[in-house]
Amino acid sequence: MTTAAPELLFYKQACDYRIALFSQSFALTNVFRISRGAKTQAETLVVVISDNNHFGWAESVPYARYQESIASASTQLITAITQNNTLAKLKQQAAKHVSGAASNALNCALLDLQAKQQQKSVQQLLALKNAKPCVTAQTLSIDTPSAMAKASQTLAPAPLIKVKLNNQNILEKMTAVHAASPKSRFIIDANESWTVDDLTANDHALSLLNVDLIEQPLPAGNDQALAELSLKVALCADESCHNLESLNNLNNLNNLSELATRYNAINIKLDKTGGLSQAVELMRAAQAHQLKIMLGCMVASSLAMAPISLLSPYADFIDLDGPVLIKHDRAHGFDIKTGMMSPLNQQLWGGVESSAQAINLLSQAKKQAK
Repeated sequence: MTTAAPELLFYKQACDYRIALFSQSFALTNVFRISRGAKTQAETLVVVISDNNHFGWAESVPYARYQESIASASTQLITAITQNNTLAKLKQQAAKHVSGAASNALNCALLDLQAKQQQKSVQQLLALKNAKPCVTAQTLSIDTPSAMAKASQTLAPAPLIKVKLNNQNILEKMTAVHAASPKSRFIIDANESWTVDDLTANDHALSLLNVDLIEQPLPAGNDQALAELSLKVALCADESCHNLESLNNLNNLNNLSELATRYNAINIKLDKTGGLSQAVELMRAAQAHQLKIMLGCMVASSLAMAPISLLSPYADFIDLDGPVLIKHDRAHGFDIKTGMMSPLNQQLWGGVESSAQAINLLSQAKKQAK
């Protein structure tokens, strides 16, 4: 299966804007395995919006771990759209109806549209530093030790490799991966699958294998034991940290100050924060608490990576290799070679000229909706 054509989910001509929702599947180059399961394609949600002169668009990935799907996210968006018939109202009121991946797609599409309307890039609108070529992690999914070592060799000499690991044969797999690419630094992503014993038993050995960071070793809401540990390898909150508002809703976790007693870093993903605007807020707050910043993504096209790539000048770790994992990326996507990632091409998203891809999609939607 190659990249599927976008499937129209919804189209509306409102008072002063047009908007369309699409689902689109991207076939993966290889099976992608994490502790929670495996997949062979990425399912994405695309929003395209226009004020009839300018066009904005964005892509998100609803995530089953957070009880999201293409259907549930699009339902949220349709509710927001049908109840807000002007662009101003949609911007002001949408937050009441959307969250997570739905919020991300709408927020980033509106930012892209605003850049065109005001003839200022999104980087300028948000007063962000200029992004430069940067090191991004490249991901190894869970497999046998020998298969993971072979996959690691194909990435060498990648400067940073992210290794998906459940709690089975942790040290054996990591030793094999390190031996295959001994000059690389490593991030381990446990996806909530480890225990405290797994951490304490393997911490020292992992530190000797160039492991700089372990993402979310314990389940979110059940990670308070981390505050009592003294480890050599730094810990990063992923599922335990979505956005500033959600911290108050997680069990046994009240704010960033408390999060900082358990973790050394946070992984900012736009599908968790609800968009780039919220990601900037979270990043600033985390920096004030001396938490390191990691930028992460779901598996998707370069369009999904585009907004968060603007935060790369502020990040300690970058993991935006989603486009490398799919067979066919969008036009004007990121160039990622040997772990180096190019800056955003504003022909894709975030610049002052409307994307030809976005214009074509909305035109198709209008024809299909007749």
